[in-house]
Amino acid sequence: MKQFTITENDANQRLDKFLKKLFPRATRGLLFKFNRKDKVKIKSPLSQPFPQGEKGVLVEWKFKKRDNEYKLQVWDEIKIFLSDKDFEELTSPQPSPLEEREQNKNEKFDKNDIVFEDNFLFIINKNAWINVHPWDHKTKETNVIAQVQDYLWEKLNSLTFKPSLAHRIDRDTSGILIIAKQKNILMKVVEDFKNHKKIKKIYYALVIWKLEKKSGTITKKLLKIENAKNENKVQISDLGQTAISHYKLLKEYSLKTPEWNLIISEVEVQIETGRMHQIRVHLADLWNPIIWDKAYWNKSLNYYFAKNFWLNRQALHAWKVEFFHYGINKIIKLEAKLKKDLTLFLNRL
Repeated sequence: MKQFTITENDANQRLDKFLKKLFPRATRGLLFKFNRKDKVKIKSPLSQPFPQGEKGVLVEWKFKKRDNEYKLQVWDEIKIFLSDKDFEELTSPQPSPLEEREQNKNEKFDKNDIVFEDNFLFIINKNAWINVHPWDHKTKETNVIAQVQDYLWEKLNSLTFKPSLAHRIDRDTSGILIIAKQKNILMKVVEDFKNHKKIKKIYYALVIWKLEKKSGTITKKLLKIENAKNENKVQISDLGQTAISHYKLLKEYSLKTPEWNLIISEVEVQIETGRMHQIRVHLADLWNPIIWDKAYWNKSLNYYFAKNFWLNRQALHAWKVEFFHYGINKIIKLEAKLKKDLTLFLNRL
């Protein structure tokens, strides 16, 4: 028999969903059988009054069976009547992409990529060429959230909640990624990203050609094209959603190639909205597409940059972030240093 006390991270979810997360190897039918056979009992001291005995003495509320729809509350106590062997087998996590692919066994999270960590948040400097989520691009290769959960495994103190993404960045983009360790913090930060409040996001980009203006604001609406095949996924359209990007020139470089005399510009971009491909489409509309952007610029120079500058991904980096940290009730500012491929590119320039 195992007994647990529900904390804030595990509260406010149905009993059947809690059990499915706690026992990832169990079928839904088996979980229903547990409840039907009285193998799961709950005591709810906060939601139920203590009954009084014959002489008015308070009697402790008893453990009892609950429906699968019962919503768990903080301080609920749960008894699960399983053998230690059955409990261990059913609670062992499903094989992650890290375990499923032998070639990925060394693709562990690098602690040098930690930008900030406390009891509430885990903020990293993501590498390019890695998905942030296991379902992105329908691949079984490793992903950021799997790496982070694997890295933090021994530090987790929740029965069912695992560190979760507060937002996303593209697979080919590097830089700051915020991951929440606690559910209540996750919900607040996600809401801030959704409403574009208390969040300031600044990206670093390398673009082709000289900017017409050294700074400016782009306010063109963006439309996502569902099931796009022979067209870009995101296009500028009056039918789209509002998108606001503020850009500023940082530095210019001259580069002579066998066929071109190029100007490459370092640009800082602050976004007020978080639309898909927003920075990429807005900069391309200025006729300053991001280097190596396979969708929104001329691909003819990709091979040249890969061969001579060892750069083979879009030169976009989630550089700085400023946001309200609800765990410590203060605004914090963070910066993620440029990845090695971008610094090598700049050095060769």
